[in-house]
Amino acid sequence: MVLLNLTLSLLFIMGACTKDESTDNEIPTSATTFTDVAYASTSTAQKMDIYLPAGEGPFPVVVFIHGGAFKMGNKEMETANAAVLVSKGYAAVSINYRLSGEAKFPAQIQDCKAAIRFLRANAAKYKLNADKIASWGASAGGNLSALLGTSGGVSELEGAELGNSGFSSAVLVSVDWFGPINFSTMDAEASALGFTLSTNSASSPESQLMGAAVPTIPAQVAKANPTTYITADDAAFFIQVGDADRNIPYTQSENFYKALLPVKSAMNVSYELLPGAGHGGTQFSAASNMDKVVAFLDRYMK
Repeated sequence: MVLLNLTLSLLFIMGACTKDESTDNEIPTSATTFTDVAYASTSTAQKMDIYLPAGEGPFPVVVFIHGGAFKMGNKEMETANAAVLVSKGYAAVSINYRLSGEAKFPAQIQDCKAAIRFLRANAAKYKLNADKIASWGASAGGNLSALLGTSGGVSELEGAELGNSGFSSAVLVSVDWFGPINFSTMDAEASALGFTLSTNSASSPESQLMGAAVPTIPAQVAKANPTTYITADDAAFFIQVGDADRNIPYTQSENFYKALLPVKSAMNVSYELLPGAGHGGTQFSAASNMDKVVAFLDRYMK
């Protein structure tokens, strides 16, 4: 049942929404597109699509990180969200990264950081503002976006050998849509909310990501928890989750917000629990909600 729920949720994240409830999902015809740009050479997965709005730039950048339980999905899943950002004057970048079937943690966050460094190293080529880079992820991508937001300067997660090590991988803003945060407490939090997860099983997506059953490697699991790295110089955070989410307990997002709040202050951390929303869906992709996210980004990026 858990796998079925994850599969259905992936379909939601891939854009299962009605036209009048969401923004247009087509990249503007005036945009310049670069597809399958390699940001590293360790794996064929290390590619990105870059969408630039019309104009000379340099453009603020939002890097999209797809969901899929760390084991499936691809950068094309974020085309609709990228289209929204391009229409608002942002450069939108959607990345692939090594999935858990190919490589275990921390390969995924190392790929994300390598992608950020590549964009900074090639900012002039792609008309990007290297000082204005944000990340945005949903579900598994939410975890990785949150890690980007808190783990700047953590060498173990950097993956400097992937290239462009002289450039920073820090982001200015992190958008986290319903990402798992603390794998070790997910089952207990789900139980407290009245449903069942099997994160502690050796076959769970989180255990597959980590390379062993979550309860057996607490120190390694803590390294995948964005809360571990919170400091005052972290990114600003925009966090949203649905109170009907049955894949990730909404308290994962809530507890992360509570940990950020005393360090970053309410001015720089936004948390919203969406009534009736599940693991993705139209309440997130609706134009009115996308406008909220863009307004938060604009505060720091423009």
